[in-house]
Amino acid sequence: MTDTSGRFSGTGSYVATRDLEVAVNAAVVLERPLLIKGEPGTGKTILAREVADAFGFPLIEWHIKSTTKAQQGLYEYDAVARLRDSQLGDARVHDIANYILRGKLWEAFESDVRPVLLIDEIDKADIEFPNDLLLELDRMEFHVYETKATVVARHRPVVIITSNNEKELPDAFLRRCFFHYIRFPDADTMAQIVEVHFPGLKPTLLREALSVFYEVRDVPGLRKKPSTSELLDWIRLLLAEDVSPETLRDRDPRKLIPPLHGALLKNEQDVHLFEKLAFMHRRETR
Repeated sequence: MTDTSGRFSGTGSYVATRDLEVAVNAAVVLERPLLIKGEPGTGKTILAREVADAFGFPLIEWHIKSTTKAQQGLYEYDAVARLRDSQLGDARVHDIANYILRGKLWEAFESDVRPVLLIDEIDKADIEFPNDLLLELDRMEFHVYETKATVVARHRPVVIITSNNEKELPDAFLRRCFFHYIRFPDADTMAQIVEVHFPGLKPTLLREALSVFYEVRDVPGLRKKPSTSELLDWIRLLLAEDVSPETLRDRDPRKLIPPLHGALLKNEQDVHLFEKLAFMHRRETR
C-alpha cells in the first residue's frame, strides 16, 4: 500500500519489512534501478508486482534466460521475415519498420504512464548482459539503427532487478543500482506472512508448523532449504489432510522427517539426509 506521500509500505497481500520499504522508496526517489537479491522463494519477483499494485502503475515483466541478450530488451530486427515477404512480393518489405520487434524496455519507455519494469533473474544471462544495458538505463533512451529513430522514455520506469547470486554482477552495473538483500524472514515475520495467506489459522498449528519448518531449515548439510513458498504449500497440505498440532509436536523422533515432507524437501539427497539422521538417532537410543 502507499501512504498519502506516495511511499511504498507493503500491500494487503505482501508483508514488507521496514528495510525493504526503505529500499523501494529510496530507489524511486533516486530514480535508480533497485537490485534485489535473496534466497529463492523470498518474494523477489512478487515484490515488483506488489510495488506496481501499490503505486497503481502498470507492470512490464522481462524474465531472463541463459540465452537472453540485452538487445532483445530494446528491439530485434526480423530479417528472416522480411526476406520471406520479399519473396512473396509483399509491399510491407519497403518499410523496414514493419520488421522491428519491440522489446520490454521499448514497451516501458513508450508507456503512457510511469510503469514498473521487472528484469527478473538477471544473473542467468551472460556476464556482459548487465553492462550492455548501462547506457540505456542511465539515459532512458536508445537508438534504432535500422530506422535511424531514437526512442526516449516518456516516463522513467521504476526498475526492479532480481538476482539469485548465480554469478557476480559487474561493478559498473552495481554502482548504478540501489541494492537490497532480502533476508530470510524470522519466525515473527513469517507468522505475519502466513496470516496473510491463511487468515484465522489456529495459533497452535501455526506455532508447531513454524517450529518444524525452522528445524528443517537448520539441519546441517541440507542442499536446498525450504523457502517461504514451500512453507505455504506445506501448511495448505496440513490443512487439507487435517494434520493436528499434536501430530507435529509429538511426531516420532526416530523418524525425524516431517509429515507431507514432499512440500518441503525437493531432492532425494535431502530426503536421504533425514533418513540417515533418523537411522543414527535410532542407533544412539538403543
